[in-house]
This record gives sequence, structure tokens and C-alpha cells, in this order.
Amino acid sequence: MIDLVLTVCLVVSPTDCKEERLTYQARSTSAQCMMLSSPYVAEWAGNHPKWRVAKWRCEWPEQRRKAI
Repeated sequence: MIDLVLTVCLVVSPTDCKEERLTYQARSTSAQCMMLSSPYVAEWAGNHPKWRVAKWRCEWPEQRRKAI
């Protein structure tokens, strides 16, 4: 499992941003994840037209940050 972490911002308010996590099966390195992630990012963006994907990264589940 690997997490694709998207930083997304509202189209109507570009400074209003948040993180969205997509978890999927992957047997690859984080570099390979980044190279293969474009279709997942595009699908998410297509399903959420009010949001713009500003950036994304790949993380292993054990790298998840816990809320304070």
C-alpha cells in the first residue's frame, strides 16, 4: 500500500487548501509512484471540479502524520 497525498485548493479561493489522501496497492518505489500517479491525480481532479490539485507526493503508510 502507498498513499498519494494531494494538496488541493479551492478554485474560487486559491488560498483555501487542504490535503487529500488516496491509498492504493503498489509494489514500487516512491519515485515510481510519482511517475505512475498522473492518472490517479487526473481522475481525482475530474471528480472534484471545485478543487485544483496544486501538488502531490507519495508516502508509505507509516509516514502518515497524526493530527495534534
